[in-house]
Amino acid sequence: MPAERGQRPSGDSGISIAERISHQLRDDIMGGKLPPGTQLVEVDLAAAYGASRNTIREVLHQLGREGLATFVRHKGVIVRRMERKDLREIYAARRALEMQAISGDLPLQPALLDKMLTTIDAADRALAKRNWRNVGTLSLQVHQHIVAQLGSRLLNEYFLTLCAQLRLVFASEIDESLIQTADWIERERQIHGLLVKNRRAEAAEAMAAYLDDSERTLTGVLTRLKNQHAK
Repeated sequence: MPAERGQRPSGDSGISIAERISHQLRDDIMGGKLPPGTQLVEVDLAAAYGASRNTIREVLHQLGREGLATFVRHKGVIVRRMERKDLREIYAARRALEMQAISGDLPLQPALLDKMLTTIDAADRALAKRNWRNVGTLSLQVHQHIVAQLGSRLLNEYFLTLCAQLRLVFASEIDESLIQTADWIERERQIHGLLVKNRRAEAAEAMAAYLDDSERTLTGVLTRLKNQHAK
C-alpha cells in the first residue's frame, strides 16, 4: 500500500511521498521531459508513482505554488507556460542570488568550482552532439553551483525552482538551438576562470553582462511566441 499524505517512505531521507514525487516532476521539467502545456493527469500520475490521488493532488498544488503548474479550464492541471512578467521576476531573483554568491564576502568553495567546470565540460560535449535540451539543462546546473557558494540549503532549493521555471522558457522556443549556443558556454567558462583566480569583481561584471544578455534573448523568445498567438 503506498504511503499516504504525511507519511514517510522507508529508506527516504525524511521526505514524504508527496515531496519525493514533486521533486521528481520538477526534475523532469528541469530536464525538458515535461514541456509547457503538458497535461498532468491525476489518475495517470497516481498509477505511475503508486500513490493515492489525494497525494497526487497535494503534489499538483505544490507544483502550482512553485509556479510550475497551473489549472486551465476544460484541461485540468498543465505544466505552466511562462510569460514576460514571470521572466522579469526570475531574473530579478537570479541577479540577487548569483551576484551575491560571486561578489559577497564568503570564501569560494573549490569543490563547487570543480563541479562547475565539470558541468561546463559536459555542456560542451552536449553542444558537440547538438543535444540542445541537455545543453540548456547543464547550463542551468552551472548556475546552481554558483548559488551553492552561498552555503544555504533553502536558497539552493529556491534557486532550483527558479531554474525549472527558466527551463520552461527555454522549451517555449521550438528550436532550442537558436538559444543554446556555444557563446553561453564560453562565457560561463570565462566566469569560472575568473573565480578560480579569485578575480571576483571581474567575474561579477561578466556575470552581470551574461544575465542582461540572457534575459534579453529569452524576452525575445516570449515576445515572438505572444505575437504568434495573437495572429
